Amino acid sequence: MLSKQEKSELRGTLFRHLDGIVTCPAAYELHKKDITTHIINNKKIDVTELSKTFKANEGYLNVALRTLASQGWLAYEVNNETNKVTVNTNEYSEIAFKNFNLYKEAAELLKFSEQYSSRKFELAPFLKLESLYFNFKDNFGITLSSDHKTLAIQKQILTHIEGIIVGPTLVLLGMNGMFHKYFMQTKFKAEEFHRDPENFARLLDILTFLGWFKKTGDSYEFTDKGLFFSRRASAYGVTVSYIPTLRKLDKFIFGDPTIFRSEGIGNEEIHVDREMNVWGSGGAHASYFKVIDEIIIKLFNKPIHEQPKGILDVGCGNGAFLKHLFNVIENQTERGKVLEDYPLLLIGVDYNEAALKITRKNLVQADIWAKVIWGDIGDPEAMSKDLTEKYGINLSDLLNVRTFLDHNRIWEEPKLNGKITATNCSGAYAYRGVRINNDLVIESLKQHFNKWKPFVSKFGLLLIELHTSKPELIKNNIGKTAATAYDATHGYSDQYIIEIEEYMKAMEEIGLTSDDSTFRKFPNSDLATVSINLFKSK
Repeated sequence: MLSKQEKSELRGTLFRHLDGIVTCPAAYELHKKDITTHIINNKKIDVTELSKTFKANEGYLNVALRTLASQGWLAYEVNNETNKVTVNTNEYSEIAFKNFNLYKEAAELLKFSEQYSSRKFELAPFLKLESLYFNFKDNFGITLSSDHKTLAIQKQILTHIEGIIVGPTLVLLGMNGMFHKYFMQTKFKAEEFHRDPENFARLLDILTFLGWFKKTGDSYEFTDKGLFFSRRASAYGVTVSYIPTLRKLDKFIFGDPTIFRSEGIGNEEIHVDREMNVWGSGGAHASYFKVIDEIIIKLFNKPIHEQPKGILDVGCGNGAFLKHLFNVIENQTERGKVLEDYPLLLIGVDYNEAALKITRKNLVQADIWAKVIWGDIGDPEAMSKDLTEKYGINLSDLLNVRTFLDHNRIWEEPKLNGKITATNCSGAYAYRGVRINNDLVIESLKQHFNKWKPFVSKFGLLLIELHTSKPELIKNNIGKTAATAYDATHGYSDQYIIEIEEYMKAMEEIGLTSDDSTFRKFPNSDLATVSINLFKSK
């Protein structure tokens, strides 16, 4: 059994793996284009000037540079008032940049794997991964330095590369059921899991070399370390789901910034593996749902005239959250005892037609009545009109809920009526490759939520939201946060996560107040990247 200290160290490795999945392709592309050399030669440089010099898309170049800063290899400064971002070298920059060539094989593996399924164990990408692993095991032929700064960076980069090796592998195995308790509690053979047992055993041998399995003859058995990572396979899912974007950073940063908008059909998402994303995020949601359950139970235990008539979930995805909320209300509240007399209105809304079909199917199978409709999170007035005209439902009579959605709204340039409020927001934001002033991002957020104020005065807006942290805080807590991975994946995909402090300040400024008794953040420290709020308009 692992000690508390051992678990803490392995958790730190997991976070460093996530750092590696997003840092590797960014670092290698900037190294390959000689941008890192240019930064070293200039010491301090304006990101706008840097993008002009290298004919880069400033928005995505900025995301990549902020990633390096969050890893401690650059100083990153944002002046929102002048709309300038500068990067400065620090004592670690030159050491790190000289070792970026180590990322080459891992970055190439990400690109090569595009031709193959992320759900299947296929031989060609495995052989590339196996080659990467053996070179990784040999430290790519370099001698680890005796200088403590250089050694620390070399180990940091090697752990990043290990993240490229194990992250997609863990997700593939997890989504295919290998971490079922049957395999985790007994010895098993490769032939029990794959029709190509000889080569699949070679993959298991890599994980054995990493200390995740014990091997006796041709049988494998999980070690305590292996159990730790296998039980947390879903923690890799969200970051790995963005590999379709990460493998094309050369085009994103230096080519067509709209590449994922000019390909694909209809609403199909090709910048992210959405099924994998949902699978990965589901593993983390359990702890958040416990807090949500407490809020829902308290609300639906009130006298019936003080309760909402139902729940509206914008961004309903596959309907899982609505299903969960219905089950909580039905089985754990006073309202659940009188549903025949006071039916619960459940409304699922999504922008994606495929998601709507899945939601309908899942709720029907669960024998849950609900309306499932198309809607745009950025246009609650149209949504309210549809509900009234088509179904006789008043949006204000519902509890509005959302999980990790508002940061993923389609960018809408805010309407300015004078000078906007100055902020301390430190994020890196883009729209179609163009860098966006951080103060505009906050103003956009305020105008977005202002549209919802008329509809949330009675029962409120219950939100689970994702946040960023300042690069300085992230770099001082490497191995303790997934913020680098969140910032990169969301930055390249035109999403707008901001610091909790800036988020709460913006909501207060527009008259949306949070219920202090229900506010939570995860983790409950300065490193929080998730918040839960029940907002009501004043």
